[in-house]
Parts: sequence; C-alpha cells; structure tokens
Amino acid sequence: MMTSLLSAIDKQTEQLTALKALLENELHLISSREPETLMGLLKDKEEMLTLIEEQDNSISSLFEKARASGESIEEAFAAMDSCNKIIHECKYLTQINAKSVEQGQLRLTHLRNLMMELRARESMTYDRSGKTTGDNGSKGYTA
Repeated sequence: MMTSLLSAIDKQTEQLTALKALLENELHLISSREPETLMGLLKDKEEMLTLIEEQDNSISSLFEKARASGESIEEAFAAMDSCNKIIHECKYLTQINAKSVEQGQLRLTHLRNLMMELRARESMTYDRSGKTTGDNGSKGYTA
C-alpha cells in the first residue's frame, strides 16, 4: 500500500514540475506577445491542472487507506513536502504571470489613450472667433 502511495506522490511531483515549466514558458510567451502560442500553452496548462487534480484525488484515497491499515505515513509526508515546495513555486510564478498580463493591459490602455489624443489633435480646427473645436466623429447629426 505504501509503495503505491509513494509512487503516486512521485507522479504528482513530476506533474507539478511539468506545470512549473509551463508557467515559466507562459511568462516568456506573455513577454514576447505571442498570442497564438500562448493560447495553445493555456490549453496544455488546463489539461495539466486536470491531471494534477485527478492525481490529488488518487493520493488522498491511497493516503486514507494507508492510514486506516495502520501503516507509517511519515515517508509519505516527507514526499509531500517536495510537492508542497513546487506548489509554492507555481503559485509564485502564477502571481508573476498575472502581474505581467496586468502590466501589458495597462500599456495597451495607455497606447489606446495616446492614439485617441492624437486623433483629437489631428481633427482640431478653429472657428471664426478663434476658439478650437475638435471633430468628435459626428457629421453634424443630432439625435
């Protein structure tokens, strides 16, 4: 029973390590602005998270069986510590990726605002009294 639990934990460690690699790659793709490749990676990440969840359920049931049979589970706790370290690293990478996406969105908003200002300046004219007026995009129609 204990060997199957330990092998399940080892498999979980491998899956978490793969997730960590996906998160590192995700940051690279966010930085390089490759949306098509990023979308494929997000699908892979979603599949990996599903596998991790399934493995968690498997480990949980094996853990309960080992505890019910009275086996020593100290070795399993030690193996789970390495999983927990990788989980914390994945959480940290996820926070970094979220910040990168947020910064990218702020840059896009700033760029959009600059473009709108530029258009407003280009369409600015003067009336007979010398006051500036801008073309607000309408053709003189009012509702």
